[in-house]
Amino acid sequence: MRCVICKQAETSPGTTTVTLERDALTLVVRGVPAAVCPNCGEAYVSEAVAAELLRSAEAAARGGAQVEIRQYVAA
Repeated sequence: MRCVICKQAETSPGTTTVTLERDALTLVVRGVPAAVCPNCGEAYVSEAVAAELLRSAEAAARGGAQVEIRQYVAA
């Protein structure tokens, strides 16, 4: 797909780091699969991956975590 931010390049498969924040929780997930623009670096995660990240963040929040750093592992 063409990058919607810079409109200069086609994205290619890669990985990114996603940071999610809610109330007192900051969750950082590294190695998340994404389509990445080689021109500007913008990363696009799929709907399935985004849903998985949100479920993970919800579980961390319920567990009382304040700051957590994880490596992405597909469910």
